[in-house]
Amino acid sequence: MKLDVSVLRLLSKDDFRVLTAVEMGQRNHVIVPIPLVESIAKLKWGGTHRCLRELLKHKLVHHENRNYDGYRLTYMGYDYLALRTFVQRGSITGIGRQIGVGKESDVFEATNEDGDVLILKLHRLGRTSFRAVKTKRDYLRHRNSFSWLYLSRLSALGEYAFMKALGQRGFPVPEALDQNRHAVLMSLVKGYPIVQVHRVQNPNKVYTDIIRCAVRMAEVGLVHCDFNEFNVMIDDDEEITMIDFPQMISVRHPNAKHLFDRDIECLIKFFQNKLHYDPEEDESLECVRPDFDEIVSRSSEGQGGGTGDGGDVCQGPLDVELSASGFQARDRKILSEHVAADARGSEEEAASSGEESEDNVDDEDDIPAYDKSGGGSADDAPASVDDDEARREMARRAEGVADASNQQEGRDGGKDAELGTQAFGQSGQGAPHKEVQQWARSHQRRRVKKQQRLKLGGRNTNKSKNEKRKGGGGGEFVF
Repeated sequence: MKLDVSVLRLLSKDDFRVLTAVEMGQRNHVIVPIPLVESIAKLKWGGTHRCLRELLKHKLVHHENRNYDGYRLTYMGYDYLALRTFVQRGSITGIGRQIGVGKESDVFEATNEDGDVLILKLHRLGRTSFRAVKTKRDYLRHRNSFSWLYLSRLSALGEYAFMKALGQRGFPVPEALDQNRHAVLMSLVKGYPIVQVHRVQNPNKVYTDIIRCAVRMAEVGLVHCDFNEFNVMIDDDEEITMIDFPQMISVRHPNAKHLFDRDIECLIKFFQNKLHYDPEEDESLECVRPDFDEIVSRSSEGQGGGTGDGGDVCQGPLDVELSASGFQARDRKILSEHVAADARGSEEEAASSGEESEDNVDDEDDIPAYDKSGGGSADDAPASVDDDEARREMARRAEGVADASNQQEGRDGGKDAELGTQAFGQSGQGAPHKEVQQWARSHQRRRVKKQQRLKLGGRNTNKSKNEKRKGGGGGEFVF
């Protein structure tokens, strides 16, 4: 699709406001009704209709009038929204020539304020050459309905996240600079696809570097799924760079082993047929066909660590951080349970070590015996009794009072008060705590008030406001 940015400077703020309103309306409409566009844009004096005519003239929106009168965004209008955001952020200042076309995207040159050449990748899912997105990609997940613009946005988000994470781990990938909607801005790779190369000086080194990248990605929990001669760049120094990442999956995906072996097989066939170099006949190679199961088991033992810049080890699998396809919610639940179990184990070890240290400090022989049968008062207890024992004793006394009060429910308040007094003062267990005494007194007062209400005949609960003002009307008594 041709990207004509000459119209971008001719559009006003109101035009972009209406274009954004159509985009917002497409969240729950395939064709956005005109009244909805007007309510979102909120332009006065028919400005929405004028802007829609202008956008339709430049093919930024598409008009349909089958069931109702409405509009929808085109890829050109979506491009303009993304480009305007990049310009406002200061990420780019101009668009250059188109340098690549694929089944899922278009690639253009761009420039920034410093005059550096950048790469702008616009994802365009839904082309006739690649419409089996629902079976080839997992962008939909649990969704049944979709729009191509939304799937393109998900594809761009995934590629930007993978590129950013791989770059932080020291992988040879372009630098991810910015992302908006279906557009990804990245640095320029000074090289060319290896498919355009007919001869290399050191095929052994190039093949080893490529296989090492595939193995390192599997060690951090990712499989490229399209790692072939079209997605590997090589420069004049025969240094490689990986590109195209939206289809990457987790090593936990059911098809991960098949896709990993397919990538390796594609690379071997390319070196054999195009570069006339057979890796399987080169005895100097340490590894020709990496074993996927061995890589996964080794990385799981090392907790998914990958080697970053300078040889430092970066812990943590990337499929977990990025929620790659194949890493499902149950995997995250199992992982969180393992982490919680480890945390509980460390806390229990710390608690047991603390108890052992306390046992070493306190000598049990120094604590005199204390009769807990209830025959003596609290004054007979030694002063060195533990605070926990005292709190437990107070809790038992409070429970005794609560049980006694529950058993006397419905009886007269005087007997209830006497029972509470016996539980506190005459149980032979000593004087209660101050707070418990206050609670017992308040409980006794409530029981006395209830008994008084019963003697008076209850409360008038149904008296209306008018009857209260007039002073008459006895309502129904409720006991």
